[in-house]
Amino acid sequence: MKPKKGLALCLGAAVLLLVAALLVGSPGRAETVQEAMRDAVLHGTGQISLLGVKNVNPGLISALLVTAVLLTIAAVLRIFVIPRFQLVPGRLQLVIEEAVGLFRGMARANSPHRSGFLGLYLFTAACYVFVGTLFELLGLQAVTVHGHPITLPAPLSDVNAAIALGCLSYLVILSGGIAGNGVRGIGRTLKEFSLPISMSFRLFGALLSGLLVTELVYYYVSLSFVLPVVVGVLFTLLHALIQTYVLTMLTALYYGEVSEPGEPKEKQKKKAAKPAAQM
Repeated sequence: MKPKKGLALCLGAAVLLLVAALLVGSPGRAETVQEAMRDAVLHGTGQISLLGVKNVNPGLISALLVTAVLLTIAAVLRIFVIPRFQLVPGRLQLVIEEAVGLFRGMARANSPHRSGFLGLYLFTAACYVFVGTLFELLGLQAVTVHGHPITLPAPLSDVNAAIALGCLSYLVILSGGIAGNGVRGIGRTLKEFSLPISMSFRLFGALLSGLLVTELVYYYVSLSFVLPVVVGVLFTLLHALIQTYVLTMLTALYYGEVSEPGEPKEKQKKKAAKPAAQM
């Protein structure tokens, strides 16, 4: 009975806060909702000084922090955890092995002939997308060059970061084509010339939609007491899972397609000669 009472109290408090917020209403703002959402995308007035050298978009600061965190975690695991792996895995070892095995299996399923490097890249890209998307839930604050506070967004909500990751994935696919088929692999990969554009803007659009919805909810005070918690957490978790899966799966599929070894010319001639002989 106690859990049910606690849940009822939480729901009651949430309803009371929402009713109070609606009764209070939304005060006037210095900027319109269109300007607030445009600034969230273009960062025209929301840039941050990078060590006093240059003004940059907040997404770059987020990317640097996420990269530093991932490198630190990787170093700690490699130095203190992995050397202590045992035949009977513990909880942490089991989680690490399952995560690595998931993307290694994805690489082998889509590119059985060449999967070593692909598995490493899929795991790295998945960690960056997933952790980078969840980063905005921390709500870390920074100060813009104009002295206004700003919450650091997810790195991939910046179009430059999304394009960089999309082009990097395309280069990985191109490397698989070259390694598997040489010059012919380049031709196979270049046929999918729109792939980096679609991958980049898929990431950017998905993560930006969550950012804009949250900004829109926060813009109105009458909605900013209860809904941002629900909207922000749901959108962030959903995008983290979906975009991680989509990026890694697309990369694995195209990598396996362009790196698949072609049949020798002699075999092709024999196959072409068999129907002619039957006639």
